[in-house]
Amino acid sequence: MRSAIAEYLNTYTPFELFGVSHWASILLFLFLVIWLPWFAKNHLNQNSQRQVGIFLGILVGINYPLWVILEWIGGSFDVSLHLPVHLCRLANLLLPLVMIKRNFRIFEILYFWGLSGVFQGMITPDIAQDFPHFHYFRFFVGHNLMVVALIYAVVVYEMKPTLASLKKAFIALNAFLLLAYVTNLLLDSNYFWIMGKPPTASLLDYLGPWPWYILSAEFVALAHFGFAYFIYTMIEKYSIKKAVKP
Repeated sequence: MRSAIAEYLNTYTPFELFGVSHWASILLFLFLVIWLPWFAKNHLNQNSQRQVGIFLGILVGINYPLWVILEWIGGSFDVSLHLPVHLCRLANLLLPLVMIKRNFRIFEILYFWGLSGVFQGMITPDIAQDFPHFHYFRFFVGHNLMVVALIYAVVVYEMKPTLASLKKAFIALNAFLLLAYVTNLLLDSNYFWIMGKPPTASLLDYLGPWPWYILSAEFVALAHFGFAYFIYTMIEKYSIKKAVKP
């Protein structure tokens, strides 16, 4: 079993940037992020809305642990590669607290983390494996579907991020950056891409050399957070207009 899983994890068709499967993931994301919250809000009762939310939370929440289990069974688990010290991995683990427990303190951080990460994840996915490999689904569930869940929480659960939430998310981001830096020093790793840029093309390629791209990324993150808040204001504006429409 170990050899079979190891062979599976290491046998794949290379992912093609803006190939058919990439465009398919983008179009599916755009459909789900608009249609699913709208449909649940307008056509499902509260119990069904909760069940959909739980399903989203569980599906995203098990995404990272399932990967770790496969790496462990395949004999390739490595503490310098597979710990939850990348932002999306930690966010995946925390999302069930939002979707199942409706924890607002976690939501107001994950909302900005998730919507910030999906911008880069959609355009320059950090994966090497194409459809239908496990890692293809792992990446897009961990990034795109997490954003679908967070927008679902805004529209259906009526959870509302604030400017204070933006500040908290930015502080939490930098606390995570510090944690990742210490982890990298201890394990000789490159979590959160602090010690070097990712091997695949990414936004960091345009932000200067190491370590200056880390500082540049702070301003990019703030811009992304601001855009995420703008998206919320547009959702709220649409909801208000719909509520007062005769």
